[in-house]
Amino acid sequence: MQKSVHLVYEAQKYYFLAYLYLKFQNLLQLLKKNIILAIESSCDDTGASVISDGKVLSNCIANQSIHERYGGVIPEVASRQHQENIVPVVDQAILTAGISLQDISAVAITKGPGLMGSLLVGVSFAKAMAMTLHVPLIEVHHMQAHILAHFATEHKPEFPFLCLTVSGGHTQIVLVKNHLDMVILGETRDDAAGEAFDKAGKMLGLPYPAGPHIDKLAQKGQLKYQFPIPNIPDLDFSFSGFKTSVLYFLQKEMKNDDSFIQNNLNDLCHSIQFAIVDILIKKLEKAVTLHPVKHIALAGGVSANSALRQAFTQFGKKNQLEVYIPDFEYCTDNAAMIGITGYYKYMAKDFSDLNITPDPKFEMK
Repeated sequence: MQKSVHLVYEAQKYYFLAYLYLKFQNLLQLLKKNIILAIESSCDDTGASVISDGKVLSNCIANQSIHERYGGVIPEVASRQHQENIVPVVDQAILTAGISLQDISAVAITKGPGLMGSLLVGVSFAKAMAMTLHVPLIEVHHMQAHILAHFATEHKPEFPFLCLTVSGGHTQIVLVKNHLDMVILGETRDDAAGEAFDKAGKMLGLPYPAGPHIDKLAQKGQLKYQFPIPNIPDLDFSFSGFKTSVLYFLQKEMKNDDSFIQNNLNDLCHSIQFAIVDILIKKLEKAVTLHPVKHIALAGGVSANSALRQAFTQFGKKNQLEVYIPDFEYCTDNAAMIGITGYYKYMAKDFSDLNITPDPKFEMK
């Protein structure tokens, strides 16, 4: 009888110890930070970032200046540069963040859209990292990440908000309902605003990428030339016709004066920039009318343009809207925006299979 009581007592003791152990493990899990290692390689910039519970600990990037000599990104060259840069950039991001590999909770990676060769380097590396560390892999849409770059800063938008996303390859107006629920209201039917800047700049003889050069020269010029505004229905965009109108205008003027561009460069830059910004703001105005919100946001590489930032801010002030424009660090392609998106997907347990492949035409859902 005493032996039976003793065995019951011992069993109860072990059950209690096991209970305490599980409680302790749960507590450790709650105290453990959710750390996301993010990698961005959609075009010609190799980026790596570490995000801890939604806070940016590091955001490292390696640019590829080699493309300047070609006047545009050469896909094969870009992918080879990514192979050289990705290991040192990831190492630097981890070192700057002050973490170890064992601290990483998940690996986030740009699945697309972008250049196939560039995406392949990043996706392959991220898959290997996730497999080695036995952590989840999270696929991220590049344009969704541009929008969520706002949440890498202190001044975060309130839902719902409209986001004008303007980059070299995309121009969109997106209704953002929450971190992971977005609806594209309008997008470019052909060329994007960033491409219009670069191609117009090439016509003017400016280095690649031409956008920043046009922005700088435009500040010295004035609105002297009028370019036609494309008549595109709904909330969609088109910049192919605009580029053609600039080309024909320059060809006509150069026939009469072969130094026309050189003598009027500042005014040409100002006029071209004014037209592109005007197209974007007029579409945003229509979007706000159709989808009334109290908050608007600007995102993408072209959001670094000073004229667009100024016009966007004035539009918000005129219409009594709260305006959100990301820091310059988060405007162009960067891994922090991938990590922030990865963090919210991690919290939602939205993980990917290790057999994912890059998708250059990845659609935002």
